[in-house]
Amino acid sequence: MTQVKICGITNPDDAQAAIEAGADMIGLIFYPPSPRYVTPEQARTIVEHLPPEVPAIGVFVNETAETIALVAEVSGIKKVQLHGDEAPSVCAALSLPVIKAFRFTEYVRPEMMADYEMVDAFLVEGFHEKLYGGGGAMADWQQVATLHGYGRIILAGGLTPENVRQAIRVVQPYAVDVGSGVEASPGQKDRQKVWAFVQQAKAAAKQF
Repeated sequence: MTQVKICGITNPDDAQAAIEAGADMIGLIFYPPSPRYVTPEQARTIVEHLPPEVPAIGVFVNETAETIALVAEVSGIKKVQLHGDEAPSVCAALSLPVIKAFRFTEYVRPEMMADYEMVDAFLVEGFHEKLYGGGGAMADWQQVATLHGYGRIILAGGLTPENVRQAIRVVQPYAVDVGSGVEASPGQKDRQKVWAFVQQAKAAAKQF
């Protein structure tokens, strides 16, 4: 069954809402320019209250392996998501499972994913020229559906409660990732949207 990741969690209440809705993972963003940024200490207050079956994934952009390891130790995250231009060597240097994000352009091609065989999964989203995630840019679902040979695929970018069911039917991903699509405002989740998104995703996943 397709798993659901609610990303950009900034407080314990939103984390609890995601858990109650049935989310399988939450994402915590350690990228200061993001309106969803949390400090390692803020993240720990969220992680401490998560059930063991719901891992917290830390999202980083172009940080060193040493910095990522330090943040992971302080915050208690269980996985990392690298959302920038990180080389395979950075992924290999980390002791935690890694999700590597890709936003395809003429300079970033799908075949580059083959160089990251050490990662746990690939997150694929649409390209936004000014933002590393959170911009709501939708991926080409038909293209993403051809990428399963590279590894487990997490679909992100522009997903909402209204379109996630169709997205899962087309892509059949390992997981779907949503941030801005279930927000009341940047960094603040809308409980009803979170609930609706998870329910729609799980309902679609049962059909294949």
